[in-house]
Amino acid sequence: METCPPFINGKHKKMKKLRPKVYVYGAGILVAVIAFLLYYFFFTDFSKRTEIAYVYIDNDDTRDSVITKLQNIGTSHSITGFGTLMRHWGYDGDKVRTGRYAVEPGESTFTLFRRLKNGMQSPINLTIPESRTIERLSGALSHRLMLDSVEIADKFTDSSYCAKYGYDTATLMALFIPDTYEVYWNISLDKLIEKMVKGNKHFWNDQRISKAATIGLTPIEVATLASIIDEETANNGEKPMIAGMYYNRLKKDMPLQADPTIKFAHKDFALRRIYNKLLTIDSPYNTYKNTGLPPGPIKIASMAGIDAVLNLVNHNYLYMCAKEDFSGTHNFAVTYSEHLKNAAKYVKALNERGIR
Repeated sequence: METCPPFINGKHKKMKKLRPKVYVYGAGILVAVIAFLLYYFFFTDFSKRTEIAYVYIDNDDTRDSVITKLQNIGTSHSITGFGTLMRHWGYDGDKVRTGRYAVEPGESTFTLFRRLKNGMQSPINLTIPESRTIERLSGALSHRLMLDSVEIADKFTDSSYCAKYGYDTATLMALFIPDTYEVYWNISLDKLIEKMVKGNKHFWNDQRISKAATIGLTPIEVATLASIIDEETANNGEKPMIAGMYYNRLKKDMPLQADPTIKFAHKDFALRRIYNKLLTIDSPYNTYKNTGLPPGPIKIASMAGIDAVLNLVNHNYLYMCAKEDFSGTHNFAVTYSEHLKNAAKYVKALNERGIR
């Protein structure tokens, strides 16, 4: 029987000794490669941006549309990693959580995925605008929130819906205090109104309620008068004077004869001159025909306007007319004859400027 030469037999023994080491090295390389890929796709920075970016996810979004929205923010490999996490971690259909989500500099793909999957959204600062109409308010809210403007307007003009919060369709604007509120982008309309109710109660503290009672007005009536004053002037320093003038007319049961209410009645806020023909409109907001306050605010009253009414200046003036220098302030008068002189100066200035 032949035997292997000694040198061949020795080589065979060396090969057998090397084989386990090769497996160990190979396994180590494979683990390193896997670890690198996991790190590269899931734990490197999702975005290379140096500032926070935001992604908005609404009710129509799916897994694919979320990926599309993120493509403008993330790197190509982070998008691949994000998509992989979505497919294997049950992110689709009813698992897509609506909201406004921050993509922060330096955060990993995995961290961002967890935030979206768990609905950990970032709030927004919502400033309530001093809107003149329900339609404009609805549009402004829809622009900032995940709410439909038509749905908002329908609710705000629904008497039963307004009654749930202690208002009617004419007085609802008095609910809103034009402040800044922290809310979630996908807040429901009911939750938003509840937030406004809390803000209103916070604003109408004991001191303000006491001041309103002193002049014999409710908070809604104060907001209604303040809304007229806000439309008369942007000069906060003059607003308490105007409030005092209108208050004097209310006490004497005189028509307020406030031009801004005529604009509101006609729904024409671009009017620069109020002619006599405009004063005949049949509307509860026509303060030339009706005495007392109109049914509700003609806009969301400013906080400065409300405080101007609560801190009105006591004087004897019953009339006012815009100054002929177009400074945004007014000439005040005690008598009608004195008022006519002021009005004549203003009309002359309008004519000279060709304002129709």
